[in-house]
Amino acid sequence: MAQTQTNDWFDFARDAQSGTEAVRARFHAHAYDPHFHDQVLIGVTEQGVQQFRCRREIHRSTPGRMIFMEPGETHDGEACAADGFTYAMLYFDPAWLQQSASLYAGRQTGEAVFHFPRTLDDDAALAQAVRMARRQISAPDNRMACDAALDHVVALLAQRFAGAPADKPGRAPRVAKLAREAMDAGFDGDLGLEELALAAGTDRFRLTRAFSAAYGLSPHAYLVQRRLNRARFLLSRGETPAAVAAATGFADQSHLGRWFRRAFGMTPAAYRRICTNLPDPQAA
Repeated sequence: MAQTQTNDWFDFARDAQSGTEAVRARFHAHAYDPHFHDQVLIGVTEQGVQQFRCRREIHRSTPGRMIFMEPGETHDGEACAADGFTYAMLYFDPAWLQQSASLYAGRQTGEAVFHFPRTLDDDAALAQAVRMARRQISAPDNRMACDAALDHVVALLAQRFAGAPADKPGRAPRVAKLAREAMDAGFDGDLGLEELALAAGTDRFRLTRAFSAAYGLSPHAYLVQRRLNRARFLLSRGETPAAVAAATGFADQSHLGRWFRRAFGMTPAAYRRICTNLPDPQAA
């Protein structure tokens, strides 16, 4: 468990079999800069008031409330009061969740895993299931108990949310989509705004305005987040932080480390060690 001088703490664990990541954390002020994940996020506020921006709205989650985020949804996080907030969160690999939901339903559930109509909602049974699954991932009683806890979350999600996703409001303009596609394809290169604007068929000022309005991040911030999500994947496979930095477009390992800590609350080496049980290569 990581802890700071402000008594903030961050507890992270990962279930290697399903790829599900589990977090329980406490923050008293600023928690996260705007960022996104390639995973499905299901969480519950345990204490205090958790404020964050998502889907172009400010949300305030109070104890017991559920938080639902689809892959790619930009969000941040901060406390609303001096006593801070505590939350538990599960990060599901979309492919695993899709397969598990299909197994539960006895049929294919469609291309999208789940569509969440609301970012904040109330569901006491699901909140309890999320807390239990997080505890099992962090300190499993045994393999079957962990599997059962995760399957219970999947079952509750499938019962409530499985089905064809609704169209999301505010579809991104074409220039923003083209720029996003260019960054998804070339995130490891030294992309410039002029080059990106040329690919999108506009100028860099119009591109920045359109992209920020569509996705809640500037093109540069999106590029950093895309690199970070790829870095998480490579680190979870056991690649070293230095190799990952080189493969994902960061200037060097320290550059990756600074961004990684800001986004995920831990160092790349710590994340790699938790995911793989491999020692930090620099500690040898």
